[in-house]
Amino acid sequence: MENRKVSIPDLHAMKAKGEKIVMHTAYNHWQAQMAEEAGADTILVGDSVGMVEHGFSSTVPVTMEMMLLHCSAVVRGAKRPFIIGDMPFLSYEVSPEEAVRNAGRLIKEAGVDAVKLEGGRSRRDTISAIVRAGIPVVGHVGLTPQSATQLGGFKVQGKDRERARQVLEDAVSVQEAGACMVVLECIPTPLARLITERLSIPTIGIGAGPFCDGQVLVFHDLLGIFNSFKPKFVKRYLNGRETLVEALSRYTQEVRSQTFPEDQHGFSMDASDLEGL
Repeated sequence: MENRKVSIPDLHAMKAKGEKIVMHTAYNHWQAQMAEEAGADTILVGDSVGMVEHGFSSTVPVTMEMMLLHCSAVVRGAKRPFIIGDMPFLSYEVSPEEAVRNAGRLIKEAGVDAVKLEGGRSRRDTISAIVRAGIPVVGHVGLTPQSATQLGGFKVQGKDRERARQVLEDAVSVQEAGACMVVLECIPTPLARLITERLSIPTIGIGAGPFCDGQVLVFHDLLGIFNSFKPKFVKRYLNGRETLVEALSRYTQEVRSQTFPEDQHGFSMDASDLEGL
């Protein structure tokens, strides 16, 4: 794709052509720059920021203010990718009106291109209201982390016939409500393939197999920076934590052994200028 801002029609055209959509997550300026340089088509500023950047045990404590701060930083860092901001827990559940206001803040104040929210049939009216306000929406079905406790924890969804039917109906409802894309998280590969074939909007998989229209992994997971736990569906492309800790340890050792800083790391001045000080 040429070097211009990625749009919704571009992403839909990629699905039609069978071209895979690459979604990265990013949570700050430098991560967004790296994702763009690596060729990301889209960037998701996920509420996973609460776990990987703030140390929460789940995404539930994340606030609108946190999302606005991180989304703004990502928007400043990447110009070409289509940028999606997550709507945090309780920013869209109370009423469609409140959902529209909060989605509008992510668009107006943070500058994202679309918002993402979790849920299927139960969020149909909310998605429709946000879309009617002129704000693009990305859906999210299957494992929905904000309601993981209700789902019995972070585990695969849709493994039996009845639950698979529910996930499929959720995905269809999201499309019918006007969403431009949908994330399929932690569902069986055959179900993700069926949903992808059934929908006209792109599907983005995370733990949903290879047949989705695109894939997303958390920045910290694929680089091996976050080590609290590793989901089965994550592939680590770098042992980033080990590499970073090794570099920090070398710095620590060199300061203590007085081998850093050396002359080339400092600045000189004329000795005569120190006379009389």
